[in-house]
Amino acid sequence: MFYIFAYHLILMIYLELMLFGTRLLNTRKKKKMSQDELAKTIGVHAPVIGRYERDEVKPSIETATKIAKALEVSLDYLTGLSDLELEQNIVDTIINIQELNTKDKEHIFTTINALVRDAKARNTYS
Repeated sequence: MFYIFAYHLILMIYLELMLFGTRLLNTRKKKKMSQDELAKTIGVHAPVIGRYERDEVKPSIETATKIAKALEVSLDYLTGLSDLELEQNIVDTIINIQELNTKDKEHIFTTINALVRDAKARNTYS
């Protein structure tokens, strides 16, 4: 039983690591950024970006964080821990809300939840 669990855990980690290069490539292209532009932004040479995209090497956590920031996606998305590609402006807004007092947060989330509910209902019936 332990061996099966260990095998599945190793397989999951391997697959998550394999996602990094693919997600890096796809996200970079989606943002219309060249390897050279990304490399300059994070302070590495352009061929290194290609090696990351082909999963030949893995970046350090510091470099991966710089890549995520440069591409305006979460590190969780790039590494495969999340399939949700969060937009940086949404993350920034949530951080701003989180810094407010409890009462203000409750009012804001009540309003947001009502707007989301209404938008979903509109989309369902249109």
